[in-house]
Amino acid sequence: MFLERLWELVSRSTSLGETTAAIQSVGGSGALRLAADLARQSGTGRIWVGTPTWPNHEGIFAAAALRVSTYPFFDIATQTVCFDRMMSALEGAERGDVALVHACCHNPTGAHLSAAQWRELIDLIQARGILPLIDLAYQGFGRGLQEDVAGLREAIARAPEAMIAVSSSKNFGLYRERTGALFVTAASAATAKVVRSHLVSLARVSYSMPPDHGAAVVRAILSDEVLRRDWESELATMRDRIVALRARIASIRNSDCPSLPSIVEQEGMFSMLPVSSDQIQRLKAEQGIYLPASGRINIAGLPEAQVESVIGRIFHKR
Repeated sequence: MFLERLWELVSRSTSLGETTAAIQSVGGSGALRLAADLARQSGTGRIWVGTPTWPNHEGIFAAAALRVSTYPFFDIATQTVCFDRMMSALEGAERGDVALVHACCHNPTGAHLSAAQWRELIDLIQARGILPLIDLAYQGFGRGLQEDVAGLREAIARAPEAMIAVSSSKNFGLYRERTGALFVTAASAATAKVVRSHLVSLARVSYSMPPDHGAAVVRAILSDEVLRRDWESELATMRDRIVALRARIASIRNSDCPSLPSIVEQEGMFSMLPVSSDQIQRLKAEQGIYLPASGRINIAGLPEAQVESVIGRIFHKR
C-alpha cells in the first residue's frame, strides 16, 4: 500500500497499473543506486548528469560502473539555467543513455525548468532514445504538491520508459528512516514484470528488505483524509516560509552580488551563491559563517531575524 499511495502522490494515477514496476528503497539515494544498477544490468553504459548537482550523485553512478558524462545546467555567476548549453550537450547522447533530471527544487541550485523547457527536453529525450531518470526529493517545497511534478508527469506520459527515484526524507520529515521508492514506467506489462523481477534481485543482494517504520508513516498519512490534510497544511507552512525567506534575500540590495534578486525565482531548500573559495574561508575565520566549498546555502536554515545580517556579511568585501 505504501508504493500505491506514494505513486498516486507522484503521478496522480489511482493505481500502479500493469506497466509500472515499483520497489521500496532505502531512501532516495537507495532508489538512485537501484536505478543505476538496473540501467547497467540492461546494457546502459553511460549516464548524463547536470552540473552542478548534488555531490553524491556522481559517486553513486560511478559505483554502479556507469560512465558519467555531464551537461551544463546552471551558471552560478548569473544565477540562470544554461538551457541552450544543456540541450546542446544532450544532443551528444546515444540511444540507451540515461539522463538524470531533477524534478523540482534542484539541489544544490534551486533553479528549475519552465514548462516550455520541460517540453523541449522531453522532445529531445524521445528523439534521441534517452532513458530519463527523474530525481524527486522535494515534492511540495517549491510551488505545491501538484505543481512541483507537472514536468515529471508530462515526461512519464510521453516518454516510452522512465525511472523515477522518490524520497520521503524531506516532505515527510523521515530523513533518518531512509524511506524511498523507485518507479519504472515501461512500454508494456511484460516489460514491467521483467523490470520488477530485476529490481527485486538487485535489492536482495544489496539491502534485502527496507525498514518499514517510515513507510508505515507515509502509508498512514496518505490513506487517511484527516492526517493527509494536516500533513499538507504543515508542508505548505514550510513552503511558505522558504518562499518568504527567498523574497527577503532578493530584496537586499548588494552591489557585490547583483544577481541576488534571482534567489526569489528559485525553489526549495537550497541555492548556490556566487562566492569564491577565498570568501568562504574568510567567512569561516572572521564571521563564524560556514558554507560548503560549492557555495551552497540552505535557505530553510536561515533564522528569519538574521537574514539581512547573514547575507550582508557573506557579500561584504574588505
